Amino acid sequence: MAFDPEHRLVVSVVLGARTLENTEALVADFHRRTEGRVMNLMTSDDYPAYKTAILNAYGETITPPRTGKPGRPKAPYQAPPPGLTYATVTKQREKGRVVKVGTRVVFGTIAAVLAALGLSRVSRAINTAFVERENATDRHRNARKARKTYRFSKDWRFHEAVSHLTLYVYNFCWQVRTLTTTDDQGRRVRRTPAMAAGLTDHVWSMREWMTFPAVQRC
Repeated sequence: MAFDPEHRLVVSVVLGARTLENTEALVADFHRRTEGRVMNLMTSDDYPAYKTAILNAYGETITPPRTGKPGRPKAPYQAPPPGLTYATVTKQREKGRVVKVGTRVVFGTIAAVLAALGLSRVSRAINTAFVERENATDRHRNARKARKTYRFSKDWRFHEAVSHLTLYVYNFCWQVRTLTTTDDQGRRVRRTPAMAAGLTDHVWSMREWMTFPAVQRC
């Protein structure tokens, strides 16, 4: 899952095992949905596939110049573009329990990371807390994902369908408490992640969401 913590918005989802292929599909889909814009800061856990996927999606191909010396020339390679800032959260475990949490800057500089955190409206530290909290919310809303339960999916097609349904209903129909604002009259306005991100101007009902045409013809 690719998650926007400032708007609590699920931006992209790829369902399946945690593999290099699915990780690359997730980052590529996020890149497409955000029109290739470089984010102020990207964070994840220390799963190594994220580094490869981000470099493949955002990297620039560098072709080393010819040196004129004998031998095979250096092959082109991918390099992160200027402004790409990516950091990870590393967890050290002993006997199955987390005993230490650290951070590491993968792309960019520490100064760039600190500058991005200074601009953030929700956090001042490198973390994955927001996406982990959303995972807990998703398990609560989708009983098929609840731990230690008999409500697991017996058919992948149904699991995939319900997962997409609950995640996108969360974006448009779920009023997140921390997104509440106050209008000009001083009244509290409850907002969904889609409202906070400017994708809609109201809370969608389940009926509105379920009857919305997936393909609109002009």
